[in-house]
Amino acid sequence: MRANLPTSESGGKRKPVRFYVNVDHVATLRQARRADEPDPVAAASLCEQAGADGITVHLREDRRHIQDTDVHRLAGAITTVLNLELATSADIVTLAARLRPHQATFVPERREEITTEGGLDLTAEARRPGEPLRRAMDRLREAGIRVSLFIDPDPEAIELSADLGAVAVELHTGDYAGTKEESRSRALARLQRAATLGRQAGLAIHAGHGLTYVNVQPVAAIPEIEELNIGHSIVSRSILTGIGPAVSEMRALIDTARSR
Repeated sequence: MRANLPTSESGGKRKPVRFYVNVDHVATLRQARRADEPDPVAAASLCEQAGADGITVHLREDRRHIQDTDVHRLAGAITTVLNLELATSADIVTLAARLRPHQATFVPERREEITTEGGLDLTAEARRPGEPLRRAMDRLREAGIRVSLFIDPDPEAIELSADLGAVAVELHTGDYAGTKEESRSRALARLQRAATLGRQAGLAIHAGHGLTYVNVQPVAAIPEIEELNIGHSIVSRSILTGIGPAVSEMRALIDTARSR
């Protein structure tokens, strides 16, 4: 398995951004018919071949797309690294501790939501040391898993993430991606400030949610960001172009933005 460790900047040159492809919605299409295809594990392999540095999947409590067997197969099949998104559900934390993916990213989860709607609320965790998130983080750290938290680009969330002992944070880019063009510069500035604060706090900075071929480059250009997680836009494009070309196109956009 190829290690993808946090990058840093040296000699005034920006390091490439790690680009992880989320294959959840390959499984969404499969689950629409409860069939055997399309196979997210086969899709993950094609993503790797096309330039992805890692594969991300979200094993939800309601198993609406990715299934336990998918995670087992991915853990044994991919040649890059696996980033497992999860809530604090005990059975999923147990599965993660057993499979030991390279990285586990804790995300908020509500059964009625269509997709993740925002970052984790860490206030309760900071006030009550026995809360489920803290316990789950401790368990995965003990298993040797790199732990990241999905948070809003907010100074308090950055501070609390560091206090909780996270290695990394993934900044929720949904507000940036979903806002109207005239307001996007403010949302981008918020991401930039959070990335700077996070790096100063000793955190590795990741980003994702709602990023597309149209809006990804300004985020990819933020020098503190080390990793991008992108899924829906790539899977959507792949229906028209094939998943290999869809991944290659996104890879090129990210690399071009980073080299400027």
